[in-house]
Amino acid sequence: MSKGPRVLILSPTAYPSITGNAATTERWRQSLVKKGYTVQVSATRNLNIAGLLEHIERFKPDIVHAYHAFHSGVLLLNPRIARACDGLSIVVSLPGTDADLETATQARRDIIMKVCRSAHAIGAQSTVIIDHLKGSLSDLGGRIFYIPKAPSQPGSDIFDLRSHGGWAPGDVLFFLPAGIRPVKGNLECLRAFQKVHQANPAAKIVFSGQVLDADYGRLFEQEVGGSSSFARWIKAISPAAMRSAYEGADVVLNCSFSEGLSNVLLEAISAGRPLLASDIPSTRQLIHDNNGAAPCGLLYDPHSPDDFCRQALALIDNEPLRRSMSEAARNKAQTLPTPDDEVNALIRVYRTAVNSM
Repeated sequence: MSKGPRVLILSPTAYPSITGNAATTERWRQSLVKKGYTVQVSATRNLNIAGLLEHIERFKPDIVHAYHAFHSGVLLLNPRIARACDGLSIVVSLPGTDADLETATQARRDIIMKVCRSAHAIGAQSTVIIDHLKGSLSDLGGRIFYIPKAPSQPGSDIFDLRSHGGWAPGDVLFFLPAGIRPVKGNLECLRAFQKVHQANPAAKIVFSGQVLDADYGRLFEQEVGGSSSFARWIKAISPAAMRSAYEGADVVLNCSFSEGLSNVLLEAISAGRPLLASDIPSTRQLIHDNNGAAPCGLLYDPHSPDDFCRQALALIDNEPLRRSMSEAARNKAQTLPTPDDEVNALIRVYRTAVNSM
């Protein structure tokens, strides 16, 4: 097999960090390597200009792919980095927090737009985001591409979520795996879930995720520590054990205020779990299939704790509903993109970027 280009992927976090960004870029790396590419993934959180210049000089990429325009692509705007990347193909992919321009500050919008205009190709893994981008960047429509998103391949390690939480077999266990930061709504979920537990003491919850925002993390740690009657926080579950963790939950949560196509929801669907998720565009599209299939979860208004409580209690009190949503999730899992679908689309984007030079 002939060697493909050398690709440097810049991501806010990278494997072995346990975050959605790290999971996505590691899945890309593994798939691209199988196709003959040489790939390095570098975390941009806490990476300075000198550090990135060193990565570029040492690795000598043909393609630089910034995953997340605001947190990674912004580095490419630095004059020293721009000179180092002169002659290289630049690709930018935007997750949901990038594409949610209406809620961004003007300074953030300006950076995202400037990063996109500096790229030879722009990708996103949600059709909702693609439509949004084509509206915001109508003159760049020919550079914007959809990359289908596959769930990460499940590992075989065992993790008994219920026993790690200390919950009884009869408890109804909710599971929120997400990095601890404001956009993920971890703290807001904890506060709303206290009302759920008061209404039905069988309701229990496990959070899993690393602190990605120090101030928010301190508040979350303080409040979850005082909520031991119904909540536990497991800071890290290995990727190889996540399938087992999902299977131990009665309901998987996504409480994000803004997000693209969630790794957690895709993985939970693959594990056949019913979902309770915030009603935002990409999540709504995933849970409510436009082809008439039964929904695999319920949606709630992320700005309404009362709505969260209503929907959570509806799932707790209706085991047949949870079973039907589990079946819908298993059916939907058969229709999800495969890693080959994902990497082949990614390669088409890279080839477009190279050919546009």
